[in-house]
Order: sequence, then structure tokens, then C-alpha cells
Amino acid sequence: MHIEHHDLYHDFPEYLDSIHALKAASQPFGEMYDEYHQLTREVERLEEEDLPVDDFTIETMKKQRLLLKDQMYRMLVAYKNSD
Repeated sequence: MHIEHHDLYHDFPEYLDSIHALKAASQPFGEMYDEYHQLTREVERLEEEDLPVDDFTIETMKKQRLLLKDQMYRMLVAYKNSD
């Protein structure tokens, strides 16, 4: 099974510098970043290893990850526009 990786650097290459800066300067962004990547690793592990888990659990994790990604994107845009 091919698993698509969802890291922020791949999804938002135009914000690489902003991601690094916000991780260092903003505790909320750093915490969201860590949670996002932890969820991503867990979802990918479950999918790659084809572990028995109900669809509701995986979908809930993916929705939570998407919410974090949206919040971080808004922070990245605001940060980049403040320069």
C-alpha cells in the first residue's frame, strides 16, 4: 500500500523559513507542530502496518491533523505577511 506522507515542509515549501522561525519563537505553534507530526507518524504507522483499527479512529485522527494544519497555516500566513 502506498502511503502519502504529510509533512509541513512538503505541503508548504514556500513557508520553510517561517516554519523554522515560528517553531523557535512561538510555543503554541511549536506544540501544534509536534502534535501534527506525532499524529502523522501514528496514522502512517497504522496504515503502513495495516494494523486493525476502526475507520472512525483513523478518520478522527486525520480530522484532528487537518485542523492543526489549518491553524498552523493561518499562523504561517500571518507571520509571513508581518515581515
